[in-house]
Amino acid sequence: MLINRDYYLNQIINSMWDGQIKVITGLRRVGKSVLLFDLFKEYLTNKEIKVEQIITLSLDQRKYYKYRNPIMLCDYVENLITDTNKEYYLFIDEVQLSRTVIDEENDNIPVTIYDMLNELNSYKNLDVYVTGSNSKMLSSDIITEFRGRSTQIHVYPLSFQEYYSFFGGDTKECLEQYLLYGGMPRILSFKDETAKKKYLSSLYDEVYIKDIIERNKIERPDILEQILDYLSSQISSLTNPTKVANAITDARKEKIDSNLVSSYINHSIDAFLVSIVKRYDIKGKSYFKYPNKYYFTDLGLRNARLNFRQYDPGHLMENAIYNDLIRRGYSVDVGVVTDRRDGRNALKEIDFVVNDGDRRIYIQSALRMEDEKKIDSELDSFKLTKDFFKKIVVRNDISHNFYDDNGFYHCSLVDFLLNKVDLF
Repeated sequence: MLINRDYYLNQIINSMWDGQIKVITGLRRVGKSVLLFDLFKEYLTNKEIKVEQIITLSLDQRKYYKYRNPIMLCDYVENLITDTNKEYYLFIDEVQLSRTVIDEENDNIPVTIYDMLNELNSYKNLDVYVTGSNSKMLSSDIITEFRGRSTQIHVYPLSFQEYYSFFGGDTKECLEQYLLYGGMPRILSFKDETAKKKYLSSLYDEVYIKDIIERNKIERPDILEQILDYLSSQISSLTNPTKVANAITDARKEKIDSNLVSSYINHSIDAFLVSIVKRYDIKGKSYFKYPNKYYFTDLGLRNARLNFRQYDPGHLMENAIYNDLIRRGYSVDVGVVTDRRDGRNALKEIDFVVNDGDRRIYIQSALRMEDEKKIDSELDSFKLTKDFFKKIVVRNDISHNFYDDNGFYHCSLVDFLLNKVDLF
């Protein structure tokens, strides 16, 4: 059962033979391997590329373990691309599992997978593609290690648009399921709700938690789990490592260091499990250091972390909007504007400041705006900006979209997530 991921497939197609190493990153089990090994491979074979011209290595499979040695991997590939009249494609899955080795034949020099990929990328008849599930290896190191010779394509869980294209039917019912179970691709294969919950819980515990613990040599997995419990319950709310540490200290009656909390949060961000969003002072044009907001990459995983007990539709809606904006490639901050009326000096929030190059819009997320007090609360921060950037209120209580008397655009959550709203 393959879901069309044309948004990402087109990014890969557009980067073919650009002289760069194509690095496909994203949360584990989000569909990176399917995108590369199935969808893109199918595209190539439909273009009459022979199967023998596509070299595939999955470093998480036992038969390929030996190629975690980057020198052995390089030798293997070089032996397969000897025909200079043919174009070859190299697919390496889970490249972060490769290890550094010592080249005993060349003065005992340490050799990394980056060294070998850069070497392979120098072949004019080879186009290189790799996937990886850890941003620390494939983001912070990528600039220096790939020496500016990489194209990054980040894959997210299914968007609501992709999710709905599979199920169809009533959009409201589909949206409720999406906000509850999220967009991990395999969730589509389960019909029973118990099976969906069991899969997501198992995925969280057996894949993500263990992966973070093993990769970062976590000494206090109990603290890591409590941190993730706290962040899960606080999506869309402002917090910081000190506040998290204090909450865990109170619960455990054990002093927890905020630096430890900060480190464990960063590991979870590196694993693409959560995202951090900083607050931006719209008038002062500067960022606040703390507090920040944290969102989960997949709502189903967030709900599974809390055993599906804390649904919070308003917070889930805000998280879904953020995920969709990031997936579309926009830069997103939490906006802050100062209310100095009547001698006050209060900070008011705009849920999202969305930038696309030199273009900007503001977005408020509103589950319901049932009375004047709620309307004023949601729209007041828009008015305080006193600028001419487009302002959008995404709502879950309207069936048609409209501009109000202030020139603010009100659109339904369904239309927004189905990409039926022109943002810019």
